[in-house]
Amino acid sequence: MSPQELQDAVTNAGLSANDAWMLASSALVLFMTPGLAFFYGGMVRSKHVLGMLMQNFFAIGIVTLVWALIGYSIAFGPDTNGFFGGFHYAAMQHLGDPTAIGSINPQGSATHQTVFVAFQMMFAIITPALITGATADRLKFGAFCLFVTLWSVLIYSPIAYWVWNANGWLFKHAVMDFAGGTVVHANAGIAGVVLALVLGKRKGWPGGDFRPHNVPYVVLGASILWFGWFGFNAGSGAGSGSLAGWAFLNTQIATGVASLAWVVVEWLRDGKPTTLGAASGAVAGLVAITPACGFVSPMGAIIVGVLAGALCALATAIKGKVGIDDALDVGAVHLVGGVLGALLNGFLATTDVNPLGKDGVLYGGPWSVLGWQAVGVGATLGYSAVGTLILGLFIRYVVKGRLSEEHEEIGMDEALHGEAAYQYSSISGAGTISSPAPSLVPEDATA
Repeated sequence: MSPQELQDAVTNAGLSANDAWMLASSALVLFMTPGLAFFYGGMVRSKHVLGMLMQNFFAIGIVTLVWALIGYSIAFGPDTNGFFGGFHYAAMQHLGDPTAIGSINPQGSATHQTVFVAFQMMFAIITPALITGATADRLKFGAFCLFVTLWSVLIYSPIAYWVWNANGWLFKHAVMDFAGGTVVHANAGIAGVVLALVLGKRKGWPGGDFRPHNVPYVVLGASILWFGWFGFNAGSGAGSGSLAGWAFLNTQIATGVASLAWVVVEWLRDGKPTTLGAASGAVAGLVAITPACGFVSPMGAIIVGVLAGALCALATAIKGKVGIDDALDVGAVHLVGGVLGALLNGFLATTDVNPLGKDGVLYGGPWSVLGWQAVGVGATLGYSAVGTLILGLFIRYVVKGRLSEEHEEIGMDEALHGEAAYQYSSISGAGTISSPAPSLVPEDATA
């Protein structure tokens, strides 16, 4: 074997290893969306649980089609204007070109573009699904489908271009967002808050009983999210090298610490540690470490986790004070957590972990590093807030997408889907099921 043939063999082996890890990561990220459905589904009242599951699950189909037709091209197309990728890859054209490399990692190895398309598709799917937690119990299903389609094309894809496309204006200024603190979480977080404001409050909020109907579902969903998030973060290293290891390790550390911090805060504040708090703290840690996992050290990940768990727990009280019915605290967790993680890169990032990043202020870097992180956060929040406000007003007043009070009282499950998550009936002494008793939901059942 000649030296060139040996080099080609080594290159192809590295490419295959990267592709294998990225495909596995893609599957992990897809698994996060059903996990999110259980996480949110457990937190709503039982008469709305199927409506929540349906919105999250159906987002997979909607965004898959949108991403294949136009979303990927807008986000990762070759146009060099700084804001919009163009239509070169529309309808999945040109993906098989011999030079169509999807991404190159710091080790210098790459992945095929078809693999990169699949990986980024899973990010595009879960991002609008995150918004459903803010609008729980009151958005019609058809209006949701329309909103997700428009939002994915007009809001998500352009922001992904700015931050992750090599031609994007924020990418050119070295804004550090390893796996989506701005593109995914701050973006979805501010969109959820704005859409909740436009749709208005749920009937009876804040005085009614809006406690989670199934906390085990919440814990199950958080556990699936935690598991899938290793693909979300470590997969963003664009290969199976050392950077994926840093991202994996930092993700675990920050998540565990954030869960502890959230529970400590509520224990001191409310007198009792809760299972819901432990699960919510873990998700807050996952969110905050997402932009930083490939840039900070493990000690930096501990700082991210402590701050995320504590600040996101405290932020849950804000919605009641300002009167915005963000039903499942999308703003407190995803907006606050995503912004926090992105800004902490300006302090804690180190080129010892990622030579393609920058040193943060605490590692001797200039204050301009933090400044550009703030610019990236501000641009994301501003564009997403204004764009979502326009779409939200269209959905609310033109499409008439707000659920009626009557249907809200009946519940999304029966009113929109003709189904019920729970049916209770008696069993006779002979072991046979008797005539069905009237359906009860847990919150209506008496002791």
